[in-house]
Amino acid sequence: MSEAAQVSNPLQGVPAHIRSILSRLHCLSSEQEEALEGKGADDFPGLTFDDVMRDKFIALEEDKSQYVYQLCRAINAKTIVEAGTSFGVSTIYLALAATANAAATGGQARIIATENEPTKAVKAREHWRECGDEISGVIELREGDLRETLKENLENVDFLLLDIWCPMALPTLQVVQPKLRYGAVVVTDNTIGAIELYKDLLAYIRDPDSDFINATLPFHKGLEVSVYLPKTK
Repeated sequence: MSEAAQVSNPLQGVPAHIRSILSRLHCLSSEQEEALEGKGADDFPGLTFDDVMRDKFIALEEDKSQYVYQLCRAINAKTIVEAGTSFGVSTIYLALAATANAAATGGQARIIATENEPTKAVKAREHWRECGDEISGVIELREGDLRETLKENLENVDFLLLDIWCPMALPTLQVVQPKLRYGAVVVTDNTIGAIELYKDLLAYIRDPDSDFINATLPFHKGLEVSVYLPKTK
């Protein structure tokens, strides 16, 4: 077996300039996280948590993003909701998957992204435009409180990514759940590292009478994968 054949390529077929952009953005996000490691409120006098995080990526890690891309390809996801867009890094992976699926099997790629912080929404749009129309053209960014912005014009959702402030995860799922198709997949980040903060969400999706089957994957700080299988359909 050749050396090249032994190297995994989760983004095979993705244009080189987009892979380069993603690599750069992940590096910037990692640098920010390393700079914050071990710091607390005393290190930022006069600033609120929101003030400190306003210019931070808090991007889904690269290996998780690549897994999400492959998962979306595997289930032929074309209508995707992202709760917590931040600077739009993981959104690029979602758009890549949805456009590839639409090209292969027909239909329309549609990414519904959400962000409550206006400055982050601006940066996200910049990153998408840098990738080109293939990405920016399929993303609809809804700004504001997603408990309101996701109430309308949403149906047959194939995939939901919950990468958001933990207390907002369950309310978001409950808004989107009636719009999920049978067999839709919900991925939630950091369900090991933030298990206490996710206790309401985890109790809801892991309840024996829920419409979800779940697995916690051993990525850094955990990644919950839930499949929606409502008994009434």
